[in-house]
Amino acid sequence: MLIEKSFSDYEGIASWLQEQGYDVSRSAAHRYGQEFEEKMAAIKIATEQARAITEAVGDGEGLMGDALTSLCQEKAFQVLVKMQELDPENVDFTKLTVAVSKLNKTAVDQKKWQSEARKKADKALENIEEKLKAQKLDPEALRVVREEIYGII
Repeated sequence: MLIEKSFSDYEGIASWLQEQGYDVSRSAAHRYGQEFEEKMAAIKIATEQARAITEAVGDGEGLMGDALTSLCQEKAFQVLVKMQELDPENVDFTKLTVAVSKLNKTAVDQKKWQSEARKKADKALENIEEKLKAQKLDPEALRVVREEIYGII
């Protein structure tokens, strides 16, 4: 309803919520609407930035995954910092710590995969160089091959 009404008509939204049995004032609906609109704007900006980065440099190194993991870790940290202000009944600490643990495992797994891919590429480059040297390939051509392979990885 907030989106449908373009984050306006908080009086109407509050009235509708009251009809549904919720005790919500216009100012409470407005506060919630403002926060929700700000979150949507932030997500939109982050999505556009991620799309621009991916289009510009690709995502062969998992940069987007790293950025997303960092963002999630930051949000989890913010929740932990605000725990004193939050009602413990409304925060499932176990789920939060499990989420952080999974994020960290994902980051470690991704770094391991990147390291293994780099080692395989290094080995492939060594094999290519050996074969091309045996064929007495021009050193400049060999340099171009090397740059192209490392450009991929």
